[in-house]
Amino acid sequence: MWMIDLPPFVPFFIGALMLLFTRGMLRSAIMLAVPILSALHLWMMPEGVHLQFAFFDYQLIPYRVDKLSLMFGYVFHIAALIGIIYSLHLRDTLQQVAAMLYAGSALGAVFAGDLLTLFIFWELLAFTSVFLILARRTQRAYDAAMRYLIIQVLSGVILLAGALFYAAENNSLAFGYIGLDSIAGWLIFIAFGIKCAFPFAHNWLTDAYPEATVTGTVFLSAFTTKIAVYALARAYPGAEILVYIGAAMTCFPIFFAVIENDLRRVLAYSLINQVGFMVVGIGIGTALAINGAVAHAFNDVIFKGLLFMSMGAVLHMTGRINGSDLGGLYKTMPKTTILCIVGAASISAFPLFSGFVSKSMVMTAALEEGFDWVWLMLLFASAGVFHHAGIKIPYFAFFAHDSGIRATDPPNNMLLAMAIAAALCIAIGIYPQALYSLLPYDTGYNPYDATHVLAQTQLLFFSALAFVWLNLKGMYPPELRSTVLDFDWFYRRAIPSALQNAFSVIWRVDRAIRDAVKLRLTTYLGYFAGKNDRLSILLSRDYPTGSMAMWVAVVLAVYLLLSFIA
Repeated sequence: MWMIDLPPFVPFFIGALMLLFTRGMLRSAIMLAVPILSALHLWMMPEGVHLQFAFFDYQLIPYRVDKLSLMFGYVFHIAALIGIIYSLHLRDTLQQVAAMLYAGSALGAVFAGDLLTLFIFWELLAFTSVFLILARRTQRAYDAAMRYLIIQVLSGVILLAGALFYAAENNSLAFGYIGLDSIAGWLIFIAFGIKCAFPFAHNWLTDAYPEATVTGTVFLSAFTTKIAVYALARAYPGAEILVYIGAAMTCFPIFFAVIENDLRRVLAYSLINQVGFMVVGIGIGTALAINGAVAHAFNDVIFKGLLFMSMGAVLHMTGRINGSDLGGLYKTMPKTTILCIVGAASISAFPLFSGFVSKSMVMTAALEEGFDWVWLMLLFASAGVFHHAGIKIPYFAFFAHDSGIRATDPPNNMLLAMAIAAALCIAIGIYPQALYSLLPYDTGYNPYDATHVLAQTQLLFFSALAFVWLNLKGMYPPELRSTVLDFDWFYRRAIPSALQNAFSVIWRVDRAIRDAVKLRLTTYLGYFAGKNDRLSILLSRDYPTGSMAMWVAVVLAVYLLLSFIA
């Protein structure tokens, strides 16, 4: 019975501990065994509450299984296995242990039945994933990791505050439908929104993911935002504000992705774009829309992982990732090229590929519920994602001009991981019923009717035609050696500059105060100083900047304290 009720995160945490004391083939065997055995165990788990206990006046449920959590649990095991296979060539304990703990934390959050357990794993996601960025061991990676950690921890703090308000209002910590009719609901909504990369809270993703290691980015793309999507689907289905937030998320990243040079950052913007479709589906809230959001999250983990793996392979073999530095790689990296094209076709929602069978559900639900303008935005976003992820990524990496680079395909384990992901993209596209059978609702949806296929084919054809025409006319934005900043300009440029200027003023005031005090003391004590060498040395000493300000602050604090006591 104990084995049956074992939460899925436990094998991953035990496996991470074992990795600290193993090396070589044994370590690889443990890494592969953990997600496979855990997935088999999860497959046999019936729905229901499998672990609960009392905590003061509240019931905590660390392990609850239902169709929604199972859907994410399955794809997280698939993502963990593919990511582990992709990373088998590494000999880096930090990355491998962090990846195992990160995957376990994601599973812990998915099966959490109460807000306190969710908060614990919410923060563990931040603290474990940051090492996948730090493991690159560059100054840029360190800076991005610190910014990433601050924002992720802030999300957790807001979640905890919301959970406390929720407990006070409802005398319960159960994690179910929450809604937006209370302070607690809004606080938790904001916490989920930060992790989901809502507009103006999205830059941690585009900032940190491209700076992570080659394998670290693959893991990062699978878990963090999908946990937030899962949390929104459970707590805020039908919240109409999500429809408009999601629509904005699908559109604005397109403009930045088109001009971005770093191809992994292009995929980071594309990740926000795809999450936007999921958020729209959750906001619509119907059975078809929720199914579409969940199915698209499932598919996105796989096809976005495939694209990040293909670009990781390019970076691993060439040491370069900017579109301006690449091109012509199809000649010596043919397998990686084909696998990347499969990922590009999937994210672009080509018929017979996985993206088509899930994205169309959300768009159909939008039309059925009268969100005509939102449907047009989603249509524009679908064309845009084909431009920047379906065409730009493979075109500038493997075709375009010949960069002269003659790198070979990556190690076999990396190719195998990409091949598994590509096979799943095609299999789900050809036989979507296997995916639909796992969804929370049975809607009888059929993606392959003539209207859907014809409309999507026309959209892709004219999008491709527009790309070719713009490219031939020289109007398509060129790949420039530059860094694109959007909202992160505020905390990467504006705020540091403002703080530097503010402290500069403080130091100038401090210097003026010290000079004035020293002059006054010298005037009044000059007579005594002339007769006392020690006092003269004391008065002439140049104290460190900030010392006078510190003493002034101390005197004021003591004065205020005494005034308060009096």
